[in-house]
Amino acid sequence: QVQLVESGGGLVQAGGSLRLSCAASGLTFSTYSMGWFRRAPGKQREFVAGISGGSDTYYADSVKGRFTISRDNAESTVYLRMSSLEPDDTAVYYCGADRHPGIWTMESHYDYWGQGTQVTVSS
Repeated sequence: QVQLVESGGGLVQAGGSLRLSCAASGLTFSTYSMGWFRRAPGKQREFVAGISGGSDTYYADSVKGRFTISRDNAESTVYLRMSSLEPDDTAVYYCGADRHPGIWTMESHYDYWGQGTQVTVSS
């Protein structure tokens, strides 16, 4: 079965950096578009960044210039490098896998999800 396992979350001070990883199994990883979403307390899950099978990328305006999404198809892993973190970045971060080409910002478009990893940014 398909599994997505996120890791790398934690507690960091404002201005700091973290790198999240999402290891995929049970699917042909290189053919899937991948996305990172987040859910902050009391809010709906929102799109953060996406990467196509061909490594095109797209970012939410709130993270553009601070976050970088990348993928390693040989390792079936997608990464999210987060820099200049702000308290508003505090959330549970989820990775999703989408079998359709392109980059999709709607969570309903994604076929599989990981369990999430907590990121807490202190001021």
